[in-house]
Amino acid sequence: MRFSRSVLTATALAALSVGTTAALAAPASAAPNTTPQKVCGSSYKTVNSAPIGSLGTVYLTYNSSNGKNCVVTIRTNPGAAQEMSAWIYVPDTDAGDQDYGLYTSYAGPAYVYGKAHCVDWGGHISNVYVQVTGSNCAALKEQRVTTTR
Repeated sequence: MRFSRSVLTATALAALSVGTTAALAAPASAAPNTTPQKVCGSSYKTVNSAPIGSLGTVYLTYNSSNGKNCVVTIRTNPGAAQEMSAWIYVPDTDAGDQDYGLYTSYAGPAYVYGKAHCVDWGGHISNVYVQVTGSNCAALKEQRVTTTR
């Protein structure tokens, strides 16, 4: 009986250690450990987003206390640096901001005052570009274009 109890104890400990190792290991396709709020600021709430193919997502956020929008592009799988961008433009005021460069996880933040204005925004990762125009304008319908170059 003692042998069986020892075998069961050893088996349970082995299963527990394998389970712990599996729980601590990150999956191969784990999303980056960032959010639009970590990049733009905790008071910015996500109000819109657009997928950039399977490479990531570009997010439009808004801070109601200061009237500013923020855009950030976040990769699905961070890794080697790639060309990325995040941009925003307010046609009514001709104001805009952008961030463009080689990044491993995200591009941005790009900020602009947009309270009570329609905004155009977008971003890209590698050769996939997303552009959203006429966005967040109440009843007006936004236009989305995704292109591969």
